[in-house]
Amino acid sequence: MILIDHKDRRPIYEQIIERFEQLILCGALEKNAPMPSVRSLAMELSLNPNTIQRAYQELERAGYIYTIKGKGSFVSETAQNADRKRQEVKKEMREGIERALLAGIAPDELRQMLEECIEEIKKGV
Repeated sequence: MILIDHKDRRPIYEQIIERFEQLILCGALEKNAPMPSVRSLAMELSLNPNTIQRAYQELERAGYIYTIKGKGSFVSETAQNADRKRQEVKKEMREGIERALLAGIAPDELRQMLEECIEEIKKGV
């Protein structure tokens, strides 16, 4: 479920956050589903429980999960999170498009580049 890339320069807790966000947004983890316990996930990934706890705190702060004392953490409603993520992606795309247009790339060429990128991602390139 969660794989850690030790060659990635990002902190491990950020990698955990990103993976859980993906799993929640794509529906692999359904709303109100229990999250793995901090201890069990720490043991599974051979990590310090504090690393997992930090990731869970950030996920809760971002609205992806909620915690019930004595029960654990659970996946929250995803519609709001999905919309927020779409807005973030749209903003990043807009910034990239602005840079491309300022660099002299024509809109048609930009569309073609986007299609090529999508195809490469689908193929796993």
